[in-house]
Amino acid sequence: MTALLGLGGLFLAAVLAGAVNSVAGGGSLISFPALVAFGQPAILANATNTAALWPGTLSSALAYRRDTELHKDLLLTLLLPSVLGGLLGAFVLVITPPRLFDRVVPFLVLFATLLFAGRDVIAKATGQHADEKERVTSGARVGGFFFQLFVATYGGYFGAGIGILMLGSLSAMGLRDIHRMNGLKTILGTLINVIAFVFLALKGLVVWRLAALMAVGAILGGWIGARTAMRVDQRWLRAGVIAIGVVVSAWLFLKH
Repeated sequence: MTALLGLGGLFLAAVLAGAVNSVAGGGSLISFPALVAFGQPAILANATNTAALWPGTLSSALAYRRDTELHKDLLLTLLLPSVLGGLLGAFVLVITPPRLFDRVVPFLVLFATLLFAGRDVIAKATGQHADEKERVTSGARVGGFFFQLFVATYGGYFGAGIGILMLGSLSAMGLRDIHRMNGLKTILGTLINVIAFVFLALKGLVVWRLAALMAVGAILGGWIGARTAMRVDQRWLRAGVIAIGVVVSAWLFLKH
C-alpha cells in the first residue's frame, strides 16, 4: 500500500512538473526531489528525472518549430555545443562519486531556484522585452557558442534552470522576439536532455519503471498546462515553484 502511494506521488509530481514546464519552466524542482523522497539515490534520481521529462519537452519543441525558421543558421551554430556539452555533463555525472554528488545536489537545487526566482531580473538585464530590431553579430555568435557549451554541460549534469540561462544568452546575442527565443531554447534544451538521457541510460543509471510512469505523467501535465496556460496566473505559479525549491533545498541541506 505504501509503495502504491509512493508511485502515485511520483506520478502526481510528474504531472505537476510537466504542467509547470509548459507554462513557466522549473518542473525539475518538483520531480527530482520527489524521486529523492521516494528513496532513489541522487544520481539515479537525476538520471531518471531526465529520462522522464524529455518527452514532454520534445512535444513542446515540435510545437515551436515554426518559430525558429528565421534563425535556422543560429540554431545550427548552437547545435554542436549543445551536443558536446550534454555529453560532457552526463560524463561528469557518471564519474562523480555518489557521496560528492549528494553534497553538491542541495547547492544545485538552490542555484536553480535562485535562477528561477531571478528570471525577470535576467529578462530586464538582457533586454528580452525590448522592441529594437533583432541583430546577431559575429562576435555575439561566437560568445553564444561558448556560453551554450557551458549551459549544455550544466544541463547534462543536472539541468534545472537551463531554459532561463538560454533565454538570457539568446537575448544578449541580439534576439528580441520571445516566441522565437522560446522556440530555440526548447529545441536546444530537448537536444541536451536527449543526449544526456541516452548516455545515462547506456550507463545503467535510469530506473526504467519509474521513468516510464513519470513520462506518462509529464506528458499529461504538459498537455494540461498547454490547455490552461492562458487561465493561469503565472505569478502565483512561479511563487509556488520558488517556495518548493526553497523548502527542498533546506530539506536536502539538512538531509546531508
